[in-house]
Amino acid sequence: MNDLFARVMLYILFTFAGAASAAPALDTIATTAAEPHPEQSGFHILDTGREAFLYRAAMIDAANSSIDAQYYIWNSDTSGLYLARRLLVAADRGVRVRVILDDINLGGRDDLLALFASHPNIDIKVYNPAPVREGAGKWLSFLTDFDRLNRRMHNKSLVVDGVVGIIGGRNIGDEYFDEHATLNFRDRDVLAVGPVVNGFSANFDAFWGSEWSRPVGELASTTPSEAAYSERIAEARDRASETDGLKLDVPVGQEAALDVLTQSMATLTWAEADFIFEPPLVDPDALPDQLTVAAQALADAVKTAESEVLIESAYFILDDEALAQIRSLNKEPLRIAVLTNSLASNDVVPNHAGYARWRPEALEHGFELYELRPDAAACTVWIAYDEFCTDGIVGLHSKTAVFDRRVLYIGSFNANLRAMYLNGETVLLIHSPELAAKVADSIELGMAPANSWEVELDEDGDLQWQGLNQTLSSEPDTDWWLRTKAWLISLLPIEDYL
Repeated sequence: MNDLFARVMLYILFTFAGAASAAPALDTIATTAAEPHPEQSGFHILDTGREAFLYRAAMIDAANSSIDAQYYIWNSDTSGLYLARRLLVAADRGVRVRVILDDINLGGRDDLLALFASHPNIDIKVYNPAPVREGAGKWLSFLTDFDRLNRRMHNKSLVVDGVVGIIGGRNIGDEYFDEHATLNFRDRDVLAVGPVVNGFSANFDAFWGSEWSRPVGELASTTPSEAAYSERIAEARDRASETDGLKLDVPVGQEAALDVLTQSMATLTWAEADFIFEPPLVDPDALPDQLTVAAQALADAVKTAESEVLIESAYFILDDEALAQIRSLNKEPLRIAVLTNSLASNDVVPNHAGYARWRPEALEHGFELYELRPDAAACTVWIAYDEFCTDGIVGLHSKTAVFDRRVLYIGSFNANLRAMYLNGETVLLIHSPELAAKVADSIELGMAPANSWEVELDEDGDLQWQGLNQTLSSEPDTDWWLRTKAWLISLLPIEDYL
């Protein structure tokens, strides 16, 4: 009855708003949806890149007072430029826009970002920047200041008007939104309203206020002239509504965006949730020898599981200590099944090499390991454009786990040592059997033979890959050089940094 009441109220608000405003403000829409669910938050799983891009674009265009965006990667490609220009449009109508980006992937864009941040309503900060801003010098600075620069902000969040947020695994770029021509990622994040969004905002504010977050204008090599600013901003404004390069139809303008978000409120699943984030760097000289709070939260969830842990993680690298802790659980019926990238689908070969080092030991201790096929048949389910699945490669980028089909984790946290000890990460635990079962089924689909290879040990203790009516004795769909390169990297003791 409460859900029905909320939906009726949303319909009335949207349909009969006064002439001065075609739709109620976003905070009104979110508050009305949340009223029947005190102490709970509402969630909508964004399982396809198409839907993830749609809701990000709608949130930016619907914004009335504030936009806070925090990302590890923001590419200057079709989708990245479109969303950046929509941020400019929002700032033009008086919305306060704050963006914080990790430095590791900025790639010499300081001057461009500083020009963008010259807008009176736009502020941009760079987290943990290298002292040398471009070229080989930037990477050489890692040798002289490694302990500090090795700590990265891996978070990915968007919060609008303090009431609606998106958290999860996706960065900003074509390959995360089904827009890339040759490689698209299977990924997952979640749209949320309700009290949990306060945690998203606290995470953003912590990094925004960190001493290691620098205004991009302080890092730029030049100060944009008024003429240069006017010219570039005018060009961005002129192109802000261009959608020709996008495969997806997106809502353009505040009224259309509010319409999309109003309809989404009726699809939310309401549940209690815990949001945990690792605070920003304080002491760069401190040894990273303790689990981060985000990692500890996930470790605790594993310890409470009774029957099943399903993990979907782009990178999966554990150490002896983590394996020992799992062994110490002594829960004989506990199934731990992992879907991760194969060497053929992995976009970062060193990460696969780090995983491969301990893969046999994990199998010996009862893990089920599944490695994604780059030609997965479920591509047509995961990626919105069937023509891509004919020749394109699908990779895994999601960071998700399901515990006993009762608790769901979605966030930025890969199951690897870098996330456990070094990075800033976010962990969202949703206590919803409904959502947990839905995502568990999705993970199990990825583990099916048409979509992944199951890795096993044969009678002699050697690795083998079980696929569709075939058994292979070496990494599938790879050539000798790629396998050799991965093997050589696996000999290096670098998994702590992967």
